[in-house]
Amino acid sequence: MILVDANVVLRYLVQPTTPAQRTMAGIARRLIEAVQRGEEEITTSEVVLHEVAFVLASKAHYNLPATEIASALQILLQLPGFKLPRGRKQLYLRALDLYAAHPKLGLADAIVAATAEHLGIPLATFDGDFDDIPGITRWQPPVA
Repeated sequence: MILVDANVVLRYLVQPTTPAQRTMAGIARRLIEAVQRGEEEITTSEVVLHEVAFVLASKAHYNLPATEIASALQILLQLPGFKLPRGRKQLYLRALDLYAAHPKLGLADAIVAATAEHLGIPLATFDGDFDDIPGITRWQPPVA
């Protein structure tokens, strides 16, 4: 099992523009191809997923739309050799669906929403963007 960092995922997903990036992209591509063939197993964390989405969406970097980012990450997560702790893969896939449908949330908040939805519990937040997501109930303090 190999833990992948955001820079490996980014080098796999993004067209290289420098010789150093081409070298890294080749290494990342070979790793992901080995995962596709079932020769390697990889895992990551939600921090890495968030960092990848943040960099890809950033106007200073790639300025990609949320739908394109979500699609690319969903393809990776669904590889047979991409392992995550029990229940996390489905949770992240759901978060990516929410992110694509509600890009102003960002991936971090989409993960929060998917977690509240999965657990079936209200979400304590002051962020009204969550109101646009069916099935998410914002927690309100008891009236004094």
